[in-house]
Amino acid sequence: MVALKCAVLLFTILGVCNSASISIDSAKLECNLPQTVIDEIAGYANVTNTILDYFIRGPFKGETWKRISDFVDKFGSRISGSQNLEDSIDYVIAKAIEEELENIHTHNVEVPYWQRGDESVTLLEPRIKAMPMLGLGGSIGTKPEGITAQAVVVESFDELKSLSIDEISGKIVVYNQPFNSYGESSQYRLTGAIEAAKLGAVGSLISSVTNFSIATPHTGIVFYEDDIPKIPAAAITPEDADLLWRLNKRGQNIQINIKMDATSEQKISRNIIADLKGTDLRDSLVVVSGHIDSWDVGDGSMDDAGGSFISLLAPIVLKKLDLRPRRTIRTILFTGEEQGMIGAEAYELDNREENKNLSFVMESDFGTFAPLGLNYEGSSIGKCMLAEILKLFSSINSTEFGTGDAGPDISVWTSLGIPGAGLYNANGKYFWFHHTEGDTLNVLEPDVLDAAGGFWTAVAYIVANMENDIPRE
Repeated sequence: MVALKCAVLLFTILGVCNSASISIDSAKLECNLPQTVIDEIAGYANVTNTILDYFIRGPFKGETWKRISDFVDKFGSRISGSQNLEDSIDYVIAKAIEEELENIHTHNVEVPYWQRGDESVTLLEPRIKAMPMLGLGGSIGTKPEGITAQAVVVESFDELKSLSIDEISGKIVVYNQPFNSYGESSQYRLTGAIEAAKLGAVGSLISSVTNFSIATPHTGIVFYEDDIPKIPAAAITPEDADLLWRLNKRGQNIQINIKMDATSEQKISRNIIADLKGTDLRDSLVVVSGHIDSWDVGDGSMDDAGGSFISLLAPIVLKKLDLRPRRTIRTILFTGEEQGMIGAEAYELDNREENKNLSFVMESDFGTFAPLGLNYEGSSIGKCMLAEILKLFSSINSTEFGTGDAGPDISVWTSLGIPGAGLYNANGKYFWFHHTEGDTLNVLEPDVLDAAGGFWTAVAYIVANMENDIPRE
């Protein structure tokens, strides 16, 4: 129950993390840093340009896209607990060894292995219509014949709670919630089945959590509570949710059949860890991260192979350029993120003694589109230091702070006051493809990945090499 509350809170916070239209120009912050700090950071201009040039125009041009394409074409989707995910983890470990990174190892984590089977949602009355759908991850299944029941359509939890048990009991609740933000709308995916079951519903359908749809369903995790009956939960398209809402408003009888074949068991998966050891401050850690798992639709190129690979390539490229920073740069590719940040929470719990050595944490999990700057969580002094760093990236227009949080996995540390940042990028179309069959390599662009990779690597290097740590909150 505590884990559920924490996860729901985090997803609420994430509602602002993907806004590419609201930002803060780093040059407009009111700061009072010592001139020595300003001068030191300005002194990284040449090394910043060297790293960017290596990615954008030099020998590594196009290499980020190539490595991601090799990976996703080989493995496809990588749902937690699957053999496919574990094989992809072995592949990444082999690549890290081949590139001669250091301290390469894995960290075992118990994760759920949820498997979808045949599934369908069919409108039976007032007319017959097969509705594109995706079962929500972790949902229970139905009997082979499915569940057939009358549907009630609501637009909010408040509207649902205004109805009586008699009006909901034995029926299927359909949520036609608006998309105001990911954090707000995803609540219906996370806890919609719980709220519907409290009133006796036998099934829960949500309008897919997206700001754009071409009849495309989106999956994602659903939560249950031990003391509330578990009911099947799935996502339908916004178009069909709107259709059902219109029928409901006209007072027409809506009959729906839900069939879902779904199973779940516990498996052991692994976080991946690899270092580029620092020089005189090698016990101090700068973490760069993403998550290696994905949903079972699409191939997870956007969520989160792109973020994982720019974090894996940061220490690899620095090694190639013979740029070994003072602090150790640690790449962590988390498992089980899609199931509720399971890998990150387990890593922090099992390695809590490392927290005192964490200088800075970075995560890329909101797309690897054109880099705009950083989403930062931490002290105001730290933000001023990062503002000076971002000034070095005017050549690629990556000088801004977004208004979002640093990232879901690294929230295990930023919530403790450890400073962190996420990649702030032009991801206005992120939720078009998020958790769908459309999350494929076609979403990513080679030149954009070059810029994102160069930016990510250079920021990690500067933070890891500066005289002073970015202060904690």
